[in-house]
Amino acid sequence: MSIRSDALARGVEQLKAEGSASARVDARVLLAHAMGITPSQILTTSHPPTDSELKSYDALLARRAAYEPVAYITGHKEFWSLDFEVGTGVLIPRPDSETLVMQALTEFPDRDAPLQALDLGAGSVAILIAFLHERPHAFGLGIEQSREAMIWARKNIERHGLESRCALQGDDWLLLDDRRFDVIFSNPPYIPSSDIDSLELDVSRYEPRVALDGGPDGLDAYRALGPLIERALKPHGRAFIEIGQGQQDKVPALLEAAGLHMLRLASDLAGIPRCAVVAQP
Repeated sequence: MSIRSDALARGVEQLKAEGSASARVDARVLLAHAMGITPSQILTTSHPPTDSELKSYDALLARRAAYEPVAYITGHKEFWSLDFEVGTGVLIPRPDSETLVMQALTEFPDRDAPLQALDLGAGSVAILIAFLHERPHAFGLGIEQSREAMIWARKNIERHGLESRCALQGDDWLLLDDRRFDVIFSNPPYIPSSDIDSLELDVSRYEPRVALDGGPDGLDAYRALGPLIERALKPHGRAFIEIGQGQQDKVPALLEAAGLHMLRLASDLAGIPRCAVVAQP
């Protein structure tokens, strides 16, 4: 067995012993990170890891064995086939949230439209940046109250060269001014408070609670979002709001009570209702 294969096998066993369901993938990603190559290259490279790289790999494995998310360990997460910098204090982008981007592109098919987009609770700005990547004449504003998340948001805007088309505002949602937008995104906290400690340990221990905790019933953020979106949406605008599993009845009711019109609920790739698409009545 080669040094590389031995290291991978050892890493898989170590992570499996801690109950990891993704031990094989995680070990490959972490060894590639330690070697400074991509995970796909780890299976084809002819160069064995050096002693220094193996030492670094062991340290990364120890962090993952303590349930730290791989994205925090490597500092990167792919979203919409784009690379985003992430770390402590910001929610890790997930494929489920790509549903919001897909729905927005469907509603606004003109690639050259000079749209004004808003992201309420922007986090890493992954959703907004993905949309701006597909609509090169659009402009975006991300609102994020967390100072830690804002650090990562700024890094990602710079990373993707969007300083001239994407601004950040470090305020509470409720302090939004009277501007109106064509496109509004939001992936709010929607986990009921009592459920957070029962989430997977890499989520409950490491990801920011403020980005997860939706209050006693998981719906607090939607109660605040409804009136805010109703004020901020242009007459022919659309809002794309992520919802949690099992919230497909309660969230639309809250949004409609705020004066918005539900166009549809769009499902993610797993078939779970994930995105509420709403408009002005």
